[in-house]
Amino acid sequence: MGSLDEDTLPELRRWLTTVNALVEAVNSARSLRSILDLVAQSARSLMGFDFCAVLLPDDQRENLVITGWSGLSTEYVARVNADRPVRLTAVDAEQAPSSKAFTRGLPVTISDTAAEPEFTPWGGVAREQGYRAMVSVPLNAGGAVMGTLNGYHAAVHDFGDQEMERLTLLANHAATALASARMARETQSLNSSLRQQADLLTKSEQIHQQLLVVALRGGGLPGIAHALSALVSRPVLIEDTRGAVLASAGRAADLPANDLRTSTVLTDDSLTAVEVTGQGGSRFLVWTVQLDGVAVARMWLPGDESGLSAIDSRAVEHASIVLALEMVRLRTGVEVELRLRGELLADILGGAAIDSRSIRERADRLGHDLTAAHVAIVGRATAVDPQRSAHAEQQWLSAVTDTAARYRPRPLVAKYRGQLVALWPVDSGAPAEPSVLRRPADVVRRAMTSGPGVDSATVAVCGTGDRDYPQAYRIARGALNIALRAGRSDITVTLEDLGVSGLLLQLDDPGQLFGFADRTLAAVRQHDKERGTGLLKTLRSYLDNRQSRVAVGRELHVHPNTVTQRLQRIETLTGIELSDPASVVQLGVALMVLEVAQGERPE
Repeated sequence: MGSLDEDTLPELRRWLTTVNALVEAVNSARSLRSILDLVAQSARSLMGFDFCAVLLPDDQRENLVITGWSGLSTEYVARVNADRPVRLTAVDAEQAPSSKAFTRGLPVTISDTAAEPEFTPWGGVAREQGYRAMVSVPLNAGGAVMGTLNGYHAAVHDFGDQEMERLTLLANHAATALASARMARETQSLNSSLRQQADLLTKSEQIHQQLLVVALRGGGLPGIAHALSALVSRPVLIEDTRGAVLASAGRAADLPANDLRTSTVLTDDSLTAVEVTGQGGSRFLVWTVQLDGVAVARMWLPGDESGLSAIDSRAVEHASIVLALEMVRLRTGVEVELRLRGELLADILGGAAIDSRSIRERADRLGHDLTAAHVAIVGRATAVDPQRSAHAEQQWLSAVTDTAARYRPRPLVAKYRGQLVALWPVDSGAPAEPSVLRRPADVVRRAMTSGPGVDSATVAVCGTGDRDYPQAYRIARGALNIALRAGRSDITVTLEDLGVSGLLLQLDDPGQLFGFADRTLAAVRQHDKERGTGLLKTLRSYLDNRQSRVAVGRELHVHPNTVTQRLQRIETLTGIELSDPASVVQLGVALMVLEVAQGERPE
């Protein structure tokens, strides 16, 4: 990669010093409040804010409370927390910028608070504190929003893209520090309560230290499983939420069978042991390990609770905490790796030369061979529960990433512009037939639907061949959008599946065709837009149903006379007679081209 210039190096040093200070604060005995003040002070210093604050949800998760700050007056903090609380339970229209950032998981900016009508309820305290612009960025750790980082400017201020990227990066580091601090505080609280328990204290401390030493010495999940198995004298199996075995210890015959584990449905909010009965009456205990309220792993032990002593129960509790800490470490590493792969993919699809030294070195370090033949795959999944779409997205992204890790050369998989994108290596000697292209795309689609919470997945694939990577991605993205707009979901789409639309997608310069479609149908589209009619939809149905007005009426749930009136209006607007076969062909081609034009734009 290129060398850093004299202006960039000091800035990088400032950021590294700040991140190191946060890490040292978390590892020290400092209070959570002092750590949050350090986060606010760091953001204020690095980003040039006049004031800065960290907001966390209260115990009832009804309000966001200013918990750490820099530059703000104590009176302002007290007034906001007491008189104008940032309510999380308010309806969307009445939400403060901070509650919107927290609930949506996306940054919210206000360039001028005095000119923003929705900010009126907080205008008084803003004037009192003396700020005119603000930004609220979610503190996101492991896919869960823990709070918000707010920055304030005394003057009107427009927040740029680069500024937001840097602030988001800082917020992510702060969220990781906060998660670690909370976990450390929970561990300290648990240790404090254990010290009050006489004879149980010594053994419990020994158990905790033994498990923690395993994790700190790099024993990882296998080390935790073996340590817990030795403590409770039972086999142990640790799996992720998709049912994949992460580690096990003890006699394999005593562990639960795969079919029992995959068929057992457990709720993510179960913090106590759940008893499961297997074939032949075998019994097992299952614990769900959570991280910030989200299930990240499960532990299986044979037997029932009556056979667990108090020491055994404490060992399982400690193992859950240490396991959660280990999952934080693993997840942080995975997130860094995903970010690096995402940045590499974004640069490639943005037109960076794949044979450049910088791109080649970055790809090599991540295990990718960009000189091999690839296909471009674009996918989109839907969640079973729309309220948990972010969690489901994390599941399918992890599933595809784990699947790709088993292939050599390794496919490049990342999230790009809201969709999963993969550059998947294929045999350069294989013919570019649909079956060859479909094979890796099917692998991606199966992986996307393998995790819990994912309802369906649709993927589209395009071979590179003589095309460059950005062009292959554009075509695959267009094919996916066309298929979804046509109601074709939970399938694998190739260009051949789209017929003529697939051919049009491959044009290097479709501008003239799009101009033809716009000229032909502009009046109809404008009519629909201004009057809320469905003339374009009626025309498409009319052509799809072989010009049968009765069939169109059934499909659109309207009377055939209504269909006739709409078709007459279309003839008037376009100046084309639908009784003329050549005119019908012209309209059909225009609709097809319009469909391709819409498919070219990501949704």
